[in-house]
Amino acid sequence: MFVSDILAHKGNRVVAVTPEETLASAIAVLSARRIGAVVVLGTDKTLLGILSERDVLHAVARHAADALTLRVAEVMTTPVTTCDPDHTVEHVMEVMTNSRFRHLPVVRRGQLLGIVSIGDVVKWRLDEARQETEVLRQYIAT
Repeated sequence: MFVSDILAHKGNRVVAVTPEETLASAIAVLSARRIGAVVVLGTDKTLLGILSERDVLHAVARHAADALTLRVAEVMTTPVTTCDPDHTVEHVMEVMTNSRFRHLPVVRRGQLLGIVSIGDVVKWRLDEARQETEVLRQYIAT
């Protein structure tokens, strides 16, 4: 299975913020959308960074309440590790595990196509395992 399969199922909607926004504004977006990360896009829609809950936590640990006034550009993770829609789900799982990322933007030729989360990958693998189990059950029954 490929990243493109996940995107075909979940869609390619991506929530983004700008690097000039305050961390408080970005946190409000994360909370309102009930998501764990947002991509940071420039005015030309270029992927500049990613802001995750972990980035927020580190900023608060370093700056306490003053972190809320920081610009997203000061807190975001950059450079961004991305994946291609033709990467396998296994490859993405390996990247996420080894790099300790829970979100990977999907990019091809500089164009942001979507984002996959560890939840998307786990759901896809569980569905795949259920299908394999059902095929084996049918095979054994015949």
